[in-house]
Amino acid sequence: MGKKRGRILSGMRPTGRLHLGNLEGALRQWVALQDDYECFFEIADWHALTTAWEDTSGLREFVRELAIDWLSAGLDPNRSVIFVQSWVPEHAELHLLFSMLVPVSWLEWNPTYKEWLEEGKAPNYGLLGYPVLQAADILIYKADTVPVGKDQLPHIEMTREIARRFNRLYGEVFAEPQALLGEFPYIFGIDGRKMSKSYGNHIELADPPEVVQQKVSAFFTDPHKIRRHDPGRPEMCPVFAMHNIYNRTEVDEIATDCATGKLGCVACKRRLAEQVNEALEPIRQRRAELERHPEDLDDILLEGSRRAREVAQRTMEEVRAAMKLWSPSQVTARLTTNPKSHAS
Repeated sequence: MGKKRGRILSGMRPTGRLHLGNLEGALRQWVALQDDYECFFEIADWHALTTAWEDTSGLREFVRELAIDWLSAGLDPNRSVIFVQSWVPEHAELHLLFSMLVPVSWLEWNPTYKEWLEEGKAPNYGLLGYPVLQAADILIYKADTVPVGKDQLPHIEMTREIARRFNRLYGEVFAEPQALLGEFPYIFGIDGRKMSKSYGNHIELADPPEVVQQKVSAFFTDPHKIRRHDPGRPEMCPVFAMHNIYNRTEVDEIATDCATGKLGCVACKRRLAEQVNEALEPIRQRRAELERHPEDLDDILLEGSRRAREVAQRTMEEVRAAMKLWSPSQVTARLTTNPKSHAS
């Protein structure tokens, strides 16, 4: 194995089973990056609480479902560190320390926060401050590379600014991470909008073949192609866009047959469903194996979190030393040798 190009940190909030948009928009890139980078992949369960704090009854199961989806899609615990955010409590400590350095005005300029205000929602403190926790997630592992889409660039710049401010105040501890921009396909949902769990228009990675067939058959198509032999406009059709991803060998033929009225929408969807099912079958098989052996999943998450915590603890020792704060080991040693004394 050759020398790694750097260290990556990325993650997802556990909010339910993943869908094709997650697969094409992140997971395929992550799987490929494992060969070239030292990868840390975080199941961000604390971040999930920023919008789902009222009902946490399903959070533990969502964590497991997310891990299964990741492993089924090709993340390898032998090549990556796969861990649960809350199992590494040092994240919370670094988040607390960073929160002392960050002006509220920085957070109020966060695009996500402003969107919530524009929608008339009442964001909580956790949502306002989540970019600080995100910065802690990245910097505690000294990740130098973060794979993101363009919409996430403001968050990476916030992380870089926090690193700069900390280093300026206390000395050089953190490198400034760089964004790794990817080109991701637009994945249409059943209703023609972007595929999203919140819209209920998604195809899950765990969906069985008959469910995929049913969902694909409900996809919106070109509204001008009403009857089978009507000439269609492939460039306007979400189903054709999905053929571009899952059926590239036939896409030219499909475009021609659609435009000339030779191919009807029902047959076109049937062919797409076959290709999507073919792409998902290896993922389903790996999922079934993991579901048969839940103890293996527990071991993977425990070992990944242990490895992540080793790195996080080393970073926090540096942080406390730079800030002239006591470390837990120092306090424990003093309390052990002289329980009545105060730390000094």
